[in-house]
Amino acid sequence: MGALAVQEETFGGLLRSWRQRRRVSQLDLAIDADVSSRHISFLETGRARPSREMVIKLTEELEVPLRHRNRLLVAAGFAPVFPEREVHDPRLRSVREALDKILAGCEPYPALVVDAGWNLVAANSAAALFMDGVPAELLREPVNVMRLSLHPDAMGGRLVNLAEVRAHLLHRLRRQAEMSGDGRLAELHDELVGYVYPGVDLTVAHVPGPSDILLPLRIRHGATILSMFTTLATFGSPVDVTVSELAIEMFWPNDEETAAAFG
Repeated sequence: MGALAVQEETFGGLLRSWRQRRRVSQLDLAIDADVSSRHISFLETGRARPSREMVIKLTEELEVPLRHRNRLLVAAGFAPVFPEREVHDPRLRSVREALDKILAGCEPYPALVVDAGWNLVAANSAAALFMDGVPAELLREPVNVMRLSLHPDAMGGRLVNLAEVRAHLLHRLRRQAEMSGDGRLAELHDELVGYVYPGVDLTVAHVPGPSDILLPLRIRHGATILSMFTTLATFGSPVDVTVSELAIEMFWPNDEETAAAFG
């Protein structure tokens, strides 16, 4: 995977890991955080101890995910700042209502909500298209959308342009694993890479044509081939770990035939 492994569960070790993961020098981070590069060096070696405000400032500059910001706070000797509530927590009612409206508003086209591990959180009725004919073991909770998309017995066996979509999804997943520091994503990536598709040439590269705008998802559905593209949406400025990790993926028809098929 090439992701940088965290060797030390110390603040300095974690800070160094995230700085290197972001490919930021000590000097660049110091300038962004308005401190000296010497201070950054001392923090990483343990010769200096950060204030809580400094931990928050540095993790903001490095765009560290909220879950890992809490981890750095704890390593520095402070209590976590960012809460992590269950999706069904009453305090997240406004978030759930927004998700429900977005999912309903996408009908008759599919839309779904996933967490940081690409596990299915919610979906509208049109998303049942992706579950059609899928073995029960792949639909046991938590249902993983990436696994569902590429497994040979699920969507992977119905994608007309499997090589192109697979390459795109694997690249996205690898980059997310590297940028988030989430080992679960690295493990999922390695699992998906190992899927075998007899008779399918996975080396085919997509060369955009003059009329192409987006890489479509071309799915065989009965006698019809549905062509769709997707959009992703997240919540702006979240301070809750769970909310920060939610993403809404919406599927839209790429041609008139697909739009007509959804009616």
